[in-house]
Formats: sequence, structure tokens, C-alpha cells
Amino acid sequence: MIDWRDYCMPLIHQWEGCKLRAYPDPATGGEPWTVGYGSTGPDIGPDTVWTQEQADADLAQRLDHVNSIVTQAVRVRMSRQQRAAIVSLAYNIGTGAWLQSTMLKCINDSDYNRACGQFGVWIIANGVLMAGLIRRRAAEAELFAEGTQ
Repeated sequence: MIDWRDYCMPLIHQWEGCKLRAYPDPATGGEPWTVGYGSTGPDIGPDTVWTQEQADADLAQRLDHVNSIVTQAVRVRMSRQQRAAIVSLAYNIGTGAWLQSTMLKCINDSDYNRACGQFGVWIIANGVLMAGLIRRRAAEAELFAEGTQ
């Protein structure tokens, strides 16, 4: 049976990519350093190197964690596509930002058209408009809309 991960993983793989050697944040040119599928944190710096197995395990664990937060916050039933799109977004922007978002309010109000439009709000990183985020948000919004029909 297809579940939300089957929709979410391709988004994460496409937009995060996987780098086993840490790289600087594209918006700052430095911190936060990132490794694997977009993993950041105090233990990740310019000398961090992971195996593919570490990256895959980290991704699975973090997606499950984000999904549990989404599950607790959303008070309405969601399709697998909607959940996957939201988990992808929250994974990228952080669950704290997503929990405070207009998108969450729209979803809980069952205002899915407005919620879908909220993906486009999250296209700026560190004050810089990011072309990659524009494309990623469009893909997430498309998947969310597909699950709304």
C-alpha cells in the first residue's frame, strides 16, 4: 500500500539531494553547515562526513519526527499527498515555523485552496529569494493540490 512516504521521499531526494561531506548553507555561505539530506545541527561542521547509511537513517528518523508533529497539529483528515507535501515543507523550513504558519490554520479550517497558496510564502532564506525554493514550493503545492481533489 502506498503511504505518504512514497510521495514525500522523492521530493526530499530531489530538492534536498544527499551530500555526504558537509557543505555551507547556500544563503549564508557558512552556518548552518549541512550534510546528508539537509541535516543541520551543532554537531555538523565543515569537517563532517557521513556514510550513505548514516544519511538514509537520519532522513527516515527526521521524517518520522516531522510527521508526528504534523499529526499532532492537524485536526482534519489529510490525504497521503497532502501529508507528504506538508512534511516536505516542514522538514525544510522547520517544524517551529510551520506550527506558527498561516498554512496550518488554513488546513485546520479546511481551507485547502488558501493552504495550497501558502507554499509560495516560503521561498526566501536568510533574506534571499531562492530560485530552488520557488521550484520546490511549486512541486509541493502541486502534490498538495493533487491530494485535495
